Amino acid sequence: MKRIILLATLATLPINTLLAANYTIDPGHTYVSFAINHLGFSTMRGKFDRQSGSLRYDPASKSASVKIEIDATSIDTGHDKRDAHLQSPDFLNAAESPTITFESTAVQWNGDKLASVSGDLTILGVSKSVTLTVTSINCGKHPFNKKDVCGFDATGSIKRSDYGVNYGLPAIGEVLDLYIELEAFKN
Repeated sequence: MKRIILLATLATLPINTLLAANYTIDPGHTYVSFAINHLGFSTMRGKFDRQSGSLRYDPASKSASVKIEIDATSIDTGHDKRDAHLQSPDFLNAAESPTITFESTAVQWNGDKLASVSGDLTILGVSKSVTLTVTSINCGKHPFNKKDVCGFDATGSIKRSDYGVNYGLPAIGEVLDLYIELEAFKN
């Protein structure tokens, strides 16, 4: 009898209540990238090939959090010499500061939709508050492996000099646009 009551109660819950969970970021389906003005001539784009982290998402209680760790040595702009320079002390100093992190501290909702995630972005040991605009989030069953998964896309911008990355200013752009597209599997 108790089981029937429990099942009946679960059946009446909104679907979003059933989505509340902890997720582990799938590095094979996560893309952390950036864009920056290059000498006033073009936009230089790049990405990081290795990242890990976690996501907590509970639309019923309007709570969420995310933590992402990015391997600074995995920077990839499609040009080996430039990648080596970006890993050098002129930019990311990846030998001494191999990890870039983002850890959320607050979220904003627009009705039932997650609108933004604010948190601490740490580069070269310097942490600054950054707000990422959530452009999409979708959770459900993965169509191939049938696991519970959430996809999450967000964008934001930072001033690189805020983190002590001053090389080439102002010729190389001050504002760096960030793009995070991730998928995470339910734990």
